[in-house]
Amino acid sequence: MTKNLLIHETSPYLLQHKDNPVHWYPWGQKAFDAAKSTDKPILLSIGYAACHWCHVMAHESFEDQQTADLMNSKYINVKIDREEYPDVDKLYMDAIHAFGEQGGWPLTVFLEPDGTPFWGGTYFPKTPQYGRPSFSQILNALSETWNSQREKITTNKQAVLKALERENNSTNQNKTINPDILLRAAEQIVAATDQTHGGLSGAPKFPQTTIYTLLWRMYLKTGNEHYRKSVLTTLTHLCQGGIYDHLAGGFARYSVDARWLAPHFEKMLYDNALIIDLLVLVNNTENNALFRKRIEESTDWLINEMTTQEGTFAASYDADSEGEEGTYYVWSYREISEVIPEPNRDLFCQTYDVSQQGNWEGKNILNRLYSLQELDQQSEDALASARKKLLKRRVDRPKPGWDDKTLADWNGLTISMLCNAGFSLSRFDWIDKARSAYSSLIKNMWDSNGLYHSYRNGKTTNVATADDYANMAKAALSLFEATNESQYLNDADSLLELIDKYHWNQNNGGYYFASSRAKNLLVRSCQGHDDATPNANGTMLTNLAKLYALTGHTRYDQKANDIVQAFSDNAVSTPMAYTGFLRGFLDLIDHTQIVLLVPDTVSDISTIIQTLHTTGLPATITVSHERSVLPDLHPAKDKIVINGKPTIYICKGKVCSEPITDLSTLKNVMSDL
Repeated sequence: MTKNLLIHETSPYLLQHKDNPVHWYPWGQKAFDAAKSTDKPILLSIGYAACHWCHVMAHESFEDQQTADLMNSKYINVKIDREEYPDVDKLYMDAIHAFGEQGGWPLTVFLEPDGTPFWGGTYFPKTPQYGRPSFSQILNALSETWNSQREKITTNKQAVLKALERENNSTNQNKTINPDILLRAAEQIVAATDQTHGGLSGAPKFPQTTIYTLLWRMYLKTGNEHYRKSVLTTLTHLCQGGIYDHLAGGFARYSVDARWLAPHFEKMLYDNALIIDLLVLVNNTENNALFRKRIEESTDWLINEMTTQEGTFAASYDADSEGEEGTYYVWSYREISEVIPEPNRDLFCQTYDVSQQGNWEGKNILNRLYSLQELDQQSEDALASARKKLLKRRVDRPKPGWDDKTLADWNGLTISMLCNAGFSLSRFDWIDKARSAYSSLIKNMWDSNGLYHSYRNGKTTNVATADDYANMAKAALSLFEATNESQYLNDADSLLELIDKYHWNQNNGGYYFASSRAKNLLVRSCQGHDDATPNANGTMLTNLAKLYALTGHTRYDQKANDIVQAFSDNAVSTPMAYTGFLRGFLDLIDHTQIVLLVPDTVSDISTIIQTLHTTGLPATITVSHERSVLPDLHPAKDKIVINGKPTIYICKGKVCSEPITDLSTLKNVMSDL
């Protein structure tokens, strides 16, 4: 008799289910073979370790012997960690949407033995609730249909496959994209922004960093104060809301309300990398004390709390601890009174919205939404002392679950952010951390065949997605700018070759999300819109723009233009869904490169490079010593050092500025551009 096979897995999420009475299979050929040999449908359950409702359904149904017996007798049951198999998750999430159902996690999909989905949904309760049938009722009904009315299922097979093909390969090439779309996108973002609390209007509220990064870039390009205000309002409320952990640093995934007060408490690596990176970009121009503090606190939290034993970065912290959501992070008034004595208690409670009745389900979520501005130094020092005492009390609580697997795409985002933040704030220890994390990831997750997506306990899981290649190329380019070591540039070029080999869509252009090496996938999606993270096609536009600027090789420029052509139609039609793509398009048409030529007699250029990173305008930075040779096609080829001083050339396309030897004039030149 088949037993629960998850005991052999390394995913923390799958290991959460290893003792279920359900006879779980991991994703793979064994499950498909079992379904075919027994003529049973597959019950596919997809979730992740930090997912609150995944835990609820597990406790209610998967840990229940009666429900498990029903599942085992009628289905081949497959459990997937969506973070290990984002390509599989995307396929079946698209299927749920094609069925007209609301997507989310846990994702529950019923498949034919060949993997074709025929019905599904998300969380199903143990007992009927709110007009929804119980999970057991659904199991019985679908099994009955499978056994006695299978024609209802199989006759729709081709229709389902065609719907997935249409959804996942809807690239048209009829519309021409032009720079006007960038202004239209910016205006739509401003119109959709809550000008009081920031973020897109309504609830729940997600950070939407890709959207607001494009808006900030358009502010830098146009000087439009409406764009600036929308971004600053959003970031200020993010930094002061309950979505931010005011004791240890780091941001939760999203807020369930419109004010950023009550988060869904899980902390995800990608959210923090993207939020910090946006704060760095904005702070380079604004020099905002609050933003700088949040960058420092959250980056230090990432390094101190999210570093794995291999030196890479872990995926997430759970929302739940002690069986409840948010228990680790919320406070009663009595607890705070025990930890913080007078006279500072009243100041703390007033500043951080603490009361006896609480601000969330009878408890207190620390936030400064009623006190957005910094107080005088004496008060801030007192608040810092109080926070330190509360943190010391909090670390004695049972901690939320930690998912310490390494994901290549999320680590790529984090490594790139560390380089940007390190130069911006003169934290060269952060750049050293980026270098070591990259080195460990490459050692464990890149072999002669290419990248792998996930790694834990000495084992890789799943081949790389397009996001993995795009974000790791982004990381390699950031490290090249930070260190001027040619190996990183070579790595970026190698990653480009691999993403072209395994992901390029020969028919319509653009990159498939799933690899051609991936197994048991009915359809490979090729889309340009963003999800929780920027789409690989948009990220690759920026990567290709940088590679073209750094080398002058036209193959990079041509590949980028092919991507633009593939997704222009959809980007023009729905620009807010394509802000990552549009940011890449902006990089492509408006890319700036700062070339620093350094005399061989000069050894310390860290101050100059820091100034270059804080000009306010995104730019690729190239450092070359006097005797080194830039590539033949590089726009600054044959440029020279002037009067024995470090000399800067600002290049756009194939044209470079007059030489600059006085840093005080640099920002003026950049502003003119």
